Amino acid sequence: MLAIGGVSFVSGMVFLMLGAWPVFGFFGLDVLLVYIAFKLNYRSARAYELVDLTPSTLRLEQVSASGKSRAFEFNPYWVRVLFTERPDGGNHLKLASHGNELEFGRLLNDDERRDFAEALSKALANARAGFTA
Repeated sequence: MLAIGGVSFVSGMVFLMLGAWPVFGFFGLDVLLVYIAFKLNYRSARAYELVDLTPSTLRLEQVSASGKSRAFEFNPYWVRVLFTERPDGGNHLKLASHGNELEFGRLLNDDERRDFAEALSKALANARAGFTA
């Protein structure tokens, strides 16, 4: 931000000396808009999802950028990973159990969702193999 502010200030001073004083204000406005964009980006980066798998429980916790948390628990024996690809190349990742579906992994890109679906499916298969009621 210091570099952007410095370049904008120096450029604005050049225009100010040339008599185009309104341009100086627009350079300040540009810096303000870049600052706001950075703040919004950093705020949204605080969102995350946590998946914890034990032989008896699959726990999914979704935390929004504001800090609000929602947790879901599934029995690994009954839960299924649903991975669907759209015609445009995108995909969706869901957990399904007892007729209910929960979409997750929205923070991942398409390749990461595909890899995570494979890894979670394998981990669930291993958990089911060690399942004791």
